[in-house]
Amino acid sequence: MSESAVQIISRGKREVAEAAAQAIDADLTLEGATYSILEEDEDAGVWRIDAYPVSRTEADRLRSVLAGFDLTTQVEDLMDADWIAMSLSGLPPVRAGRFFVYGAHDLGKVPDDTVNLRIEAGAAFGTGHHGTTVGCLEAFEAVLVGEGAPAKVLDVGTGTGVLGIAAARTGSRHVVGTDIDPPSVRIAAENAEINAAELAFVEDGDLSHPEVVGAAPYDLVFANILARPLIELAGPINALLRPGGTAILSGLLRSQEDEVLAAWEPLGFQRAQVIHHDAWSALRLVKAG
Repeated sequence: MSESAVQIISRGKREVAEAAAQAIDADLTLEGATYSILEEDEDAGVWRIDAYPVSRTEADRLRSVLAGFDLTTQVEDLMDADWIAMSLSGLPPVRAGRFFVYGAHDLGKVPDDTVNLRIEAGAAFGTGHHGTTVGCLEAFEAVLVGEGAPAKVLDVGTGTGVLGIAAARTGSRHVVGTDIDPPSVRIAAENAEINAAELAFVEDGDLSHPEVVGAAPYDLVFANILARPLIELAGPINALLRPGGTAILSGLLRSQEDEVLAAWEPLGFQRAQVIHHDAWSALRLVKAG
């Protein structure tokens, strides 16, 4: 962003932080906002929201939404250069099932007995450190153990490409990732090259891209986005998924599970697994055969 980059940090009780996160999700002007919510101090019952606005307008709107809740909020300046990558550079690597996700700063910590995914954030989101991505990888591990590698995989809202790359690296023969953000498509492709993974990434917001439609039906669809688009895309994703196929959904808060399931279960999807990390949920759903 052209203005000085900032990080917005809000702290408060869990129910208040979750309500504020839902308000961010519900605000149409913040549809692309990047934020996380996690438990910071279990003993004190303190939860924390970290938001990374990409413009002054988005920062002002985030502060306005957060001001409506009983939260303590502060704004910290970040360096203008590649601030997302810098904010992630100190994070430890993550292990989820057989997957080990790391950045360039952790090259010396890579185990020999895992599927190692080197993911660089750049200006995209989804390194594997976020609770939603970890939940998706754990749900995917359950699929690999129970059914083996799905032949065709669609990764909706691919971000840095970590989920699609994980599928390609574990035997899926045809993987397509989509994102509405052109930089994410580019960064995901760069990460795929780093990981020697064969898959395609396309810019697509409504799942109508010829490369997406042409590969259907899929055996598994990842959708690590937000609750509202998960609800809006339930029909289109259902149309692209084969009977008996799996949908792994995340980007939703625990408190949003029921409304997301209310959109998916009438289409014939059944819950196979629910995974919680901090305030976030990941759902593994199986489509009726």
